[in-house]
Amino acid sequence: MATFLICHGAWGGGWAWRKLRPLMREAGHEMFTPTYTGLGERAHLAHPLVDLETHVEDILAVIAAEDLHDLILVGHSYGGMVATGVADRVPERLRHLLYLDAFVPADGQSLADLAGPGGPAAPVAGWLVPPLPPAPDTAPEDLAWAASRRRHHPVRCFTQPLRLRHAAPPVPRSYVHCTRKEGPDVFRQFADRFRDDPAWRFHALDASHSPNLTAPAALAALLLVLA
Repeated sequence: MATFLICHGAWGGGWAWRKLRPLMREAGHEMFTPTYTGLGERAHLAHPLVDLETHVEDILAVIAAEDLHDLILVGHSYGGMVATGVADRVPERLRHLLYLDAFVPADGQSLADLAGPGGPAAPVAGWLVPPLPPAPDTAPEDLAWAASRRRHHPVRCFTQPLRLRHAAPPVPRSYVHCTRKEGPDVFRQFADRFRDDPAWRFHALDASHSPNLTAPAALAALLLVLA
């Protein structure tokens, strides 16, 4: 049995991985999908000081409370920022580090640095960033389901630089690039960097940016290869 721990994307929550959990459970694996402070069912905890470090601490607290070891840590989109911070703190708890169409920061970089001018919109009320539109191929029923659950994201999560204490974690790393996109693709920079890097395993997935919603079976099949 493998244990997966998900660092979800911006504006989302553990709820966004509802389609994956039964697929992994049926295959004999365990999947933890915690929600960050200020989002999803924890939206009532949002405040202007919630930042990237808050979300790194959220995931570290789950690892400690559940006494998780030998983890496959998955960072999706913004969650790559969080997963990088977590892997830097507890590399001994990981089996594999997987970036799913995600940001891969170096020490001192923020999401805003990596996203550039095409990044998230200006915040509302000075500190809450509204969600970006979902992928065009999202099914109508998923659009309706997700729209009622997506929440504005605290802006400091996007602007706070990530501080790393160590070199790259000594665990296998994979990058999954979702290729079904329209317009600019901010994650292509990472695909181009890691595609031929022998230190990384690279996978191209024929899916839009959130395959946990739009292509759960294909994503589950890929995760099962890692498991």
